[in-house]
Formats: sequence, C-alpha cells, structure tokens
Amino acid sequence: MTRNVHLDDLNRFLFHLLFLILFLASGLAAMGACSSSGQQADTLADGGTTTGFTAPADPGPGGILFAASGELLALTGYAFPPASDGDPVFVDGWQVDFTRLLVTIDKLTLSANPDFVPGDESRTGALVAEVDGPWAIDLSRSDPRNLPGKGGPGEQAVPIAALGKQNRNGNQPFATDGTRYAFGFDVVPAVASALAVNLDAAAMSDYQQMVADQCTVLYVGTATFKGGTIPGHTDCNAGAYASWPSTVHFRLCFKSPTTYANCQNPDNDPARALAGEEHERGIAFLAGQSVVGQVTIHTDHPFWDSVLHDSPAHFDQFAARVLGPAADAGAPSVTLEMTLGVDYTAYTDALGRPLDWRYCIDPPTDVHPMLSGPMAFDPQSVPHATGGDPATGLRDYQDFATYDQSTQGHLDSDGLCAVERHYPSPP
Repeated sequence: MTRNVHLDDLNRFLFHLLFLILFLASGLAAMGACSSSGQQADTLADGGTTTGFTAPADPGPGGILFAASGELLALTGYAFPPASDGDPVFVDGWQVDFTRLLVTIDKLTLSANPDFVPGDESRTGALVAEVDGPWAIDLSRSDPRNLPGKGGPGEQAVPIAALGKQNRNGNQPFATDGTRYAFGFDVVPAVASALAVNLDAAAMSDYQQMVADQCTVLYVGTATFKGGTIPGHTDCNAGAYASWPSTVHFRLCFKSPTTYANCQNPDNDPARALAGEEHERGIAFLAGQSVVGQVTIHTDHPFWDSVLHDSPAHFDQFAARVLGPAADAGAPSVTLEMTLGVDYTAYTDALGRPLDWRYCIDPPTDVHPMLSGPMAFDPQSVPHATGGDPATGLRDYQDFATYDQSTQGHLDSDGLCAVERHYPSPP
C-alpha cells in the first residue's frame, strides 16, 4: 500500500513537472514573438497572409526602428515619358514596371565611431548592437501600415526590426547627446528560414525559386516600349528597332551577397561631411523619440550604362537578348543569364548584330556626356577579367550589371555605404 502511495506521488510530481515545462516553453515562445525582429504570422492589408513575422513596435525614445524601402520607383515603376522633367527615366524609351522586387536583408549593425578613419569608410569602432534576420521583403508591395519613406512623398518603408539598447555592449542605452553610430547591413542569398516580412503567395513562390537559385535580389516585371513620343525623338524606333517586341517581361536574379558598411546619412544634413563624401556618416539617436534607420535599395543600378554612380538607365541591352525566335511568341521574357558571355564593351543582340546607343529622350549629362555610336558599357577603372577569373575583373555583361547592382544599398534614401562584395568580383 505504501508502495502505491509513493507511485501516485511520483506520478503527480511528473505531471506537474511536465506542465511547468510546457508553461515555460509557451512563455519563451511568446517572448520571442515580441522580440525586435518579429516571429509570428501577420495579415497583409489586402487580406493575404505572411508567416514567420510580426511587425515590430516603435521602441520609443532613445531607440531605433529599422525599415527597408525601394523608394517610390519600386512601387510605381519608371514611366515613359516621365511625368515631369528630371524624373528618373529609361532614356531608350522603355516604361519599366515591377511586379515584384524581392530582397533578403540580414545583420543590421550599429558600431561606435563612424569617423574612425576619415579616408576609409569601411572602418569603424567596435560593434555595439546587432539585429539578425534574415528578412525576405518585397519592396514593390504597397501597404498602408508601412512607414513613410525617407526620399519624398509617396515613398514607403517596410518596418522589419526594432532595438532599444546596445545589445552587443552590455545593454547600455544609446547616447542621445549627438553621438553618431555607424550603420551597416547585409544583402544575402535567399534562404528557406528567412522571415517572410510581406510576401503574398505569388511572392512566396518566387522566393522559393530564389532559394533554389541562390539569388540575393530578384527583379520581376514588364518593360513596355513607349519611345518615339517626344518631339525631337520621334524617330527613335526607326530602322532595326521597328521589329523589336514592344513588351518584354524580365526576371533578373542577382547572385551578389554584399555588406554595406558605415553608411553616410542624409538625415544628418546640413552637417559637414568628411572630405570626398556627400553626407556625414552614421545615425544619431534622439532623447524624445525613436529614429528610423532605413535600408534603401535603389532600383536603377542594374540598368546603368557605366559604373559611375547615377548613370543613365537603359533597357535595350536586355530587350536585345530576346530578338529572333525568342520574340515570336508575343511578349518574350529575358533573364540575366541571357547576358552571360556577352561582351559589355561591344554589345550585340541575340542574333550577334552590334547595337548602337538609342535615346528617346535627352539623357542627363551631370554624370557623363551623352554616349553615341556602338553600345559599349563604361567600366571606368574596373578591370576586365584576366584568364576568365571573375575576381580579377568583369568578364561579360552579366558581371557588369551585377557589379552595378551590388552598389544599390544605401541608408535613408541616398546615403552611400562602403561596399564589400562576398562573391567573386573585382573590388
């Protein structure tokens, strides 16, 4: 009889122990759901759902809310002709619209002393805070719950994480006396474990393909030729161009993991920048409210005609790769892989014919003069590959476009960062 009582007591003890374990596990899960990066399912404004993520709350005074934006152009695309003089435009007459613009962001970092080495933006003081994802984000997706973007009216920024303390420096509070912290982030290959921030079903399908293909950034959309409508350029679709398809779908997978370090920050203006830089580096925290650190992905970089920042954008080089049989079925589709092996210094179409530069609107000339004659993309001092080794230089147009694309990460709209490429590429 005594033996049975002891067994009953033991059973009751084990039951209560199991209950306690389950209770603690559920509590830890709830705590994780309220963490800075978000861990639960969320409902999108259009009724769709995304799993693995809940939007972060404002951390309050002395904290930082991290967000990501493709600026207005990721949402609205590039109109042709442009609505106003000076608006971003594809100078060869294509209207470019994005169906999806997917990116995987990771390792949001804050470090001491952004001015540690005035002549070397890549070097900072010690790491004081870090939030890890990775986060899978569709920058082309509008949502009324997004934050206002840093670049101007109509822009949106997707909140992805928040932080109130220096979690890599003893959880000290951030200084709010004007001290600036160096800001950095990574763009990484897509992984199945990424937190799907705002992906609908179609975007999730594309993201799964990104995982398989190891894309870091994926452009999906449509280019529609609308050139020949501007006085002085009505003949820009004459000759060989007249037979080109008027609509081209694109799916551009870039495999370019990159760290963007110690970014300059337009929010610091009119503070004086270091010599050779446009804005003062880093983020200063505020005593009365949180600040927003906006990862910004510029959409035009892969389409530039040179490696000079803010060069004019063109789409002809992609449309040219679907001429011939590929164009017979109506609206053809072009991929970045279709530019593999194409000489960026003497560009040809899919039939091997040389191309000339085409302009359906006068290009801006503040970066470089208008180009003319045979289409040759300008690498400036970036070397051509020797012996086919991509680490020594650019081998073809795919390398050229990827090199430009890898510079597209910024802080708070236009803040340039030190770029560290983690794929075989010249520096």
